Amino acid sequence: MKTSTIHHGNKFTSFFCNLFGHHYVVSKKVTQHIKEYKCIHCQKQVTTDVSGKLSALTPQMQDINSTLEDMYRKRRSRVVHQVA
Repeated sequence: MKTSTIHHGNKFTSFFCNLFGHHYVVSKKVTQHIKEYKCIHCQKQVTTDVSGKLSALTPQMQDINSTLEDMYRKRRSRVVHQVA
């Protein structure tokens, strides 16, 4: 069975993140509580999970966040139209 490793950035930036930790910035705001983050040094992507902790941004999590963003956007537009 083959194992695969995902490399984010080059060896120096990976070493920097291993030594000092990642420096995440918000790359996408899905909802008020769910955000996607990206490390400025090694480009690693994470998102907040159900419990509010950071977890790796897998393709499955990207799909979930995309669906959640669509639902959130539709709900907000419906609420705005009802108030007006």
